[in-house]
Amino acid sequence: MAFAITQTCCSDATCVSVCPVNCIHPTPGERAFGSTEMLYIDPKACIDCGACADACPVDAVLPVDRLPDGQREYARINADHFGRDLPGEAGTPARSGPNFHDWGEPSFDRVLPPDFGPLRVAIVGTGPAGLYAARDLLLHTRAEVTLVDRLPAAGGLVRYGVAPDHPATKKVGESFARFLTHPRARTYLDLEVGTDVTAEELAAHHDAVIYAVGAATDRRLGIPGEDRPGSLSATTFVAWYNAHPEVAPDAVGLSCERIVVVGNGNVALDVARLLVCDPGTLAGTGIADHALAELRRSKVREVVLLGRRGPEHAAYTGPEVLALRHLDGVDLLVDDHDPRIGAAIDAAGAREKAGALRGLAREPVDWSLPPGTSGRRRIVFRFLSAPVEVDGGARTRAVRVTGGTGELEIPAGRVLRAVGYRGVAPAGLPFDEATGTVPHRAGRVTGRPGTYVVGWIKRGPSGGIGANRVCAAETVGSLLADAVAGALPAPAGGPKAFRRLVRRRRR
Repeated sequence: MAFAITQTCCSDATCVSVCPVNCIHPTPGERAFGSTEMLYIDPKACIDCGACADACPVDAVLPVDRLPDGQREYARINADHFGRDLPGEAGTPARSGPNFHDWGEPSFDRVLPPDFGPLRVAIVGTGPAGLYAARDLLLHTRAEVTLVDRLPAAGGLVRYGVAPDHPATKKVGESFARFLTHPRARTYLDLEVGTDVTAEELAAHHDAVIYAVGAATDRRLGIPGEDRPGSLSATTFVAWYNAHPEVAPDAVGLSCERIVVVGNGNVALDVARLLVCDPGTLAGTGIADHALAELRRSKVREVVLLGRRGPEHAAYTGPEVLALRHLDGVDLLVDDHDPRIGAAIDAAGAREKAGALRGLAREPVDWSLPPGTSGRRRIVFRFLSAPVEVDGGARTRAVRVTGGTGELEIPAGRVLRAVGYRGVAPAGLPFDEATGTVPHRAGRVTGRPGTYVVGWIKRGPSGGIGANRVCAAETVGSLLADAVAGALPAPAGGPKAFRRLVRRRRR
């Protein structure tokens, strides 16, 4: 029986590199890589060896005949990507045939001279982008790596941004853990560049510095009342339930019955799912104790996912919608307030954004009625509705929206904006305010020899965990090419001098 890739796929393509028959696609060399929601296994070509399952850092690969109830659809999802029937269906053989996928030409993009010496490289940030870069350097060169993070725990968004009911996704952190304690790596936590040490001091003690600081804040709506009590960012909410040290345990209260989440990307769906799921299912996960206690006390009965455009332009991925469909005791509803919404869903293919909503209940919502009248919790998708004001006095009372048939108010005691992350200017580096990124060419920071960027601060807040692997390979490739060309500034101090500097600053 073939294997299938499931919801937690991080698309880092580790599975691709170990597949002996090249049946996992898209590969990093294919145009579609990075634009599909996940990777897929061709059931007709799979030889059931299980190498991909062993290599997957997030346990996303399972035998088709062992898929749990909530993931059985992934057998069909994988097969549909290749236009295949599943083995045993429609007269197809139960056993797959030979490999049906051509191998690409071998590529050796990075060749180092035999006398290439060790480099000292600092990496600022210990999330996936920074640790993919560290892995590349430690495994493929003799580099000595200094890892720096302003937080007291390593991991970045894997530690502080992944929902606690996605423990498999958090497992990718385990695959990085060995690089934090590698013999040629030294890790400094709770050390902030720009406060404890300057960017210039860091550069003076290393041949090169890679900034992997992510996108530390959120995009704003720019509407009246956005900062009213009861209105906050999904970034804060996610950090709250992950015990981020910079978010207070009492930062979030759930004493209202309806919450409006502005946005319909995967973060918005994560937030909605956590708000309406059975808190008992979160016990024993990595959720913060204060968050679990508040969820147990929660009065939330309904979450409204507000989208400015139609369902065909939604930002979520199909697997995240599929996860919502399997929530016990939770109803999903599409607010059918505009005929264009239903038309888009009916016209969409199964793998299109709007098609992910096919089969959900659709009806206009009477917002004058209190939520939870059915006795069940509910998530409502409302499209073609742009927020124009968060209304209320000393606290949030409603969200005023426009679109479709005109303006209306949706009563809500809390509003969470989930319209994307945004980068913050790293101290001492150039910064593009329009894009929220550091200007660069193939990872090289503009006008700063020896300084590089990787991850969201490089390309903007797009792409999941696995996208950072390809991103890091490009940046490390640029760094090594510069080293070979003799273009890196010579450091003035060494590792011992840097350790002494850090000790002085921490006194």
